[in-house]
Amino acid sequence: MTQFDREPTADMDSLWNAYAANKTVELRNQLAEHYLPLVKMVAGRLAISLPPHVDREDLLSSGFFGLLDAIDRYDLQRKNKFETYAGVRIRGAMLDYLREKDWVPVTMRQKIRKYEQTAYQLENELGRSPTDEELAAAMELNIEELHTLVGQLNAATVIPLDEYLRGDAPEMQEAGPEQRAERKELQVTLAAAIDRLPEKERTVVALYYYEEMTLKEISLILHLSEARISQLHTKAVFRMRGYLARMKASLL
Repeated sequence: MTQFDREPTADMDSLWNAYAANKTVELRNQLAEHYLPLVKMVAGRLAISLPPHVDREDLLSSGFFGLLDAIDRYDLQRKNKFETYAGVRIRGAMLDYLREKDWVPVTMRQKIRKYEQTAYQLENELGRSPTDEELAAAMELNIEELHTLVGQLNAATVIPLDEYLRGDAPEMQEAGPEQRAERKELQVTLAAAIDRLPEKERTVVALYYYEEMTLKEISLILHLSEARISQLHTKAVFRMRGYLARMKASLL
């Protein structure tokens, strides 16, 4: 049960109705204070893909502005859950902040491209996901070097796949028929990509994107270190991104 579930619904309904009738800064601040833990929760989930040098306070600040934007834009008449709507806005604000910083060095982008291309080629040749040993051999690395590289890639990978995997996102509900059809098609393609993942990577993806667990929670369930879970997540993301690129190329 979350803090939001424990809050008396009548009290929050009353506050939302008051804000809808009279959008004062005081009422908005009361709503923001109540939902502030949501910003921290989104930031915690993003941590699975962030390097340690990213300023957490700046990330939280950007998420807070996303929360304020969500409060201002939220339409009570639509009856959709505010936490779902705000979660997407908050995450979007944080990702915008990260993109503006452009904190991924050129050399890291080159490594990412090489890793993606190698994994893509091997999967085409083998008809399945390559093993670590096969990837290492193709990239002329030993296993330790490959694992180090994957750790570096993890620190440079922020890919919001959950916005495609979750069909209840506000953007999905507000989109036009053509956009909704494209999003549904992408969800089906991603589901196929997930089915092709090795078992541990598939489990991490399911727990992270569908069960919305944190890195630490997943590590406790699988009895693996947080670093190992983070590595599995990164490898799964690159495999899925390669699969999506292949599917897109086949349609051109």
